[in-house]
Order: sequence, then C-alpha cells, then structure tokens
Amino acid sequence: MTSTATTIEAELEAAIRRDTADTADTGASRRDRFRLPEGRDGRPKAYLAGMSLGAQPTAARAAVEERLDAWARLGVDGWFDPERPWIDVERELAGATGRIVGAAPTEVTTANTLSIDLHLLLASFFRPDGARRRILIDAPTFPSDRYVVESQLRHHGLDPASDLVVVRPREGEDTLRPDDLDAAIDRQRDELAVAVLAGVNFATGQAIDIRRHTAAIHAAGGIAIWDLAHGAGNVSLALHDDDVDAAAWCTYKYLNSGPGALAQLFVHERFAARADTPRLAGWWGNDPATRFRMAETFDPGPGADGFRVSTPPILSLAPIAVSLALFDEVGMAALRERSIALTGALERLIDAHVPDATIITPRDPAQRGSQVTIRVRDAHARLAALEAFDVVADVREPDLIRLAPVPMYCSFEDVVRAVDALRQTA
Repeated sequence: MTSTATTIEAELEAAIRRDTADTADTGASRRDRFRLPEGRDGRPKAYLAGMSLGAQPTAARAAVEERLDAWARLGVDGWFDPERPWIDVERELAGATGRIVGAAPTEVTTANTLSIDLHLLLASFFRPDGARRRILIDAPTFPSDRYVVESQLRHHGLDPASDLVVVRPREGEDTLRPDDLDAAIDRQRDELAVAVLAGVNFATGQAIDIRRHTAAIHAAGGIAIWDLAHGAGNVSLALHDDDVDAAAWCTYKYLNSGPGALAQLFVHERFAARADTPRLAGWWGNDPATRFRMAETFDPGPGADGFRVSTPPILSLAPIAVSLALFDEVGMAALRERSIALTGALERLIDAHVPDATIITPRDPAQRGSQVTIRVRDAHARLAALEAFDVVADVREPDLIRLAPVPMYCSFEDVVRAVDALRQTA
C-alpha cells in the first residue's frame, strides 16, 4: 500500500469520526432527511451534483401524494378547501423564501421558471431610452441567460453585437476581478440600462459581491438584476439591504425542490409596491380580492405577487414547501459554516492528492459557495471513471468538473471518497 493510499485511509477515518460527531450534536446536516442515489454496494453515492439538481427530501413524496389525494377527494373544491386551500398556497412559502434570500415576504414570490422570470423582469426593467440602451452581463454566462438577454435586445429592435456588453475574466484567468467588473460598469455609465449578473457563476463557482456591484450599477444609472440560480440556498444573501432591484432563481439546485421545479423572483419593495411599475400581466398577478370578479382591468396584487402570471401548479409546489421547511429548521448561517468546512476539506485534499487537477474556484471562502470546480484533462472520461467509484459530479465544457459538497446532505466522508476516486482515475 502506498503512503498516499495510507493517508487517504487516515483521512477517511477522520472524516467518518467528524460526520458522527456532527450527527450527534445535530449540527447543520440533515442527511437522514434526504434520499440519495444508491451505489453498487447499496450505500448512498457520494452525491456532489447538487449544483445541478438537489437531492430529494424524504418528505417530498408524501407531500405530493397529499395533494394528489386532495385533488381526488375534492376536485375543483380543493381551491377553497377550508382546511388546506390551494388558492394562494405559494404565499405560504414567502416567509421562508425571504429568510433565505434576505427579503421581506412581500418582495418574493414563487412562479414560472427561471428563464421566464428573467424575461418578465426584463420586460419590466429594461426600458431602453436613447443612448441608455445597453445590457451588461458577466462571463462565462449560462447559455439561457445569454439567450434571454439577446432576445430582449432584439425585441426592442436593438443589436446584441453593439448593445450587449460582456465582461470576461482577463486572458489566462478563470474568474472575474471585482475591480474589472466595476470598471466595466463605470465605462457604460452613459449607455447602461440594465446589468444581469450571476450571484454565483455556474461554471467557476465564483461568488460575486452583490452589494458592491449593485452600488456600482446604480452609480452608473442602471438597474441591477441578479440571476441567483447558484446563489439561493447556497450563499448568504441580503437582497433588500443590498438594494438589489430584482432577482430570479430556480429552486431545483440548492433548494432541492425537484427537476424542473418552479422558480422564484424578488422585486424590491420600491418597485413591487407600485401599481404603475411596468409588467407583463396575467390573472394570477391580479389582486386576490378582485381576481375572481373576472374584471377586464388588471389590478396588480401586492408586492412581488403582482408579477405572477399564471395559475400555479399545485403539485409542484409541495416539494418546495418541504425543502424550505428544512432551511428554516437549520438556518442559512449554520449551512454556510458547514459549507465552508466541506469545501475547505475538498480543496485541501485535491491539492494534496490530485496533482493533475487545477482548482479554478476562488480560494477565499467568501468568494465561493458549495461548489469547487477543477480543470482536468479528458474531463468526460474522468467523469465516467468517477461514476465507477459511485461519485456523482458533472462536466462543463471543455475541461471542467464541478463538485459540490452541499452542506444539507453531503458528508465529509463523501468529500474523501470523491478525492480518492479522482486520485485513482488520474
């Protein structure tokens, strides 16, 4: 047995002891409240893919079945059932959602999907006027965000070739320098209409200083919209206090709400509380007091609810409620503390045992969430080899492997298993 293998074995023993102690004092882990994919030996796989799709809370199945039963028993009367009415069930999520993202309950709502919500927000806040008609984004950009932004520009008769500003890392670097982003925003101060930035980058895992860059956008005369697909439930957020104008995020990554689950959005109260804020309207955004009067005139509901459009999918809301209850139980502060410990362990072990891997995620815990991205040769072949060791991760082209030890359900043992698999598949 090599000395490296012996070291890995010692790391594994230490990780198991640490996990046992964490479970004994309850900590932030809720691993026993999730169903994780099983490996060949019947044990849970090392599931480090929560940045793509979160694991299933064990209570999700019963929650959906309860809604199915209500549908069978009550039919259309389920909307106004005296015990558990569906009519505004998404409002039940607002308090927990606000606590996760740092917002008042009236500033958040659950509706649509992420790309749709970004379109809706841009329809409200991208109002090109003369020279002030540019949209600024950061790179690498998740493709859907880029498609949304370019199509919005074209919708207004503008040309992405001249009116889309893309801020990229410097040549030879993987992540954005904060000063470079601020400088790029400032250079557009006469033309900037909106900036659409990722709170946590999907590829590199870099977390952006939302307060700082929102202030820079406002100083340049622009509106700040944040895509928090990889931020909500992952990093500490204070959307209201950071003066963010609007934001949107999916719930199926760190919020563990199921594949293709509904998204959520935030609109700061200075806009959400105003009936004259432009918006694309639909009847579920209408004031609940008048919604069923079938009025011909749209009267927006209070707060972010006035940005909803369509009848909510009641079955899909059930797992979201289950997951948010777990976040309320643990709290974001405890989850962040555990996340920093898990990613720190992963970083240290990769440095020590996987010499062919280059970590591109920032080393500073304040600049990352639960994701650590590495660059390796033959990433797809390496990922297939990891699967053989019952480690679940994913690839982003051309040569990146993303690993996310999500604090709610991943363990320190998972981290060691993943590094051991990377070591053996080098």
